Amino acid sequence: MRQLALDITAPPAPSFDNFVVGRNAEALTHIRAAVAGGAERFIYVWGESGSGRTHLLKAAATHANSQYVACAEHSIFEDVAPLLAADDVGNLGGEAQVALFHRYNILRDRGGSLIASGGVPPVQLTLRADLLTRLSWGLVIQLHALSDEEKSQALTQRARERGFDLPAEVCAYLLAHTPRDMGALFATLDALDRFSLETKRAVTVPLLRQVVSNDFKKLN
Repeated sequence: MRQLALDITAPPAPSFDNFVVGRNAEALTHIRAAVAGGAERFIYVWGESGSGRTHLLKAAATHANSQYVACAEHSIFEDVAPLLAADDVGNLGGEAQVALFHRYNILRDRGGSLIASGGVPPVQLTLRADLLTRLSWGLVIQLHALSDEEKSQALTQRARERGFDLPAEVCAYLLAHTPRDMGALFATLDALDRFSLETKRAVTVPLLRQVVSNDFKKLN
């Protein structure tokens, strides 16, 4: 039997197609347009952890074959890609802030795009004033984390697409006892489906417990 527990830790690569929209249709529309070369080329999205910031920025960079940077104190920004996705810009150190400021100007002059993100609106970031000004010039959009109801709907739909009905109690257990970002939830659901098919057992809470248990690998 395959070690399905390993599959849980490797959800599909973020894309626009597998982004669960919820209340974030506006952000998805504008970011898609920016990647396609639309008029709004500079976007800052902000929201709490789990709101989809990283997913959207990685999807944008992949779609545009450009650079995605998980910002840290000493981040480096390439001077060649037509689009830069700078995630969590609040983590940038002083020199990296200067680098992003210059990269912004280059992208503006060359017709490129910048999609940046943070946990708070630009005005609340503790960054250089000139960089904050640049980040505020473009479109600023708040991202909203999915509610439990929206996550339940997405999981139920995913199960139907895979050909089975997801019992309400199994869905509730998923939300209560596994990582709550949608990539991890979908990966766990997919592993549950495979394990159910391989063991010819119904999708139940006890079966899910086996999939997510630390001792699951001992079943192999």
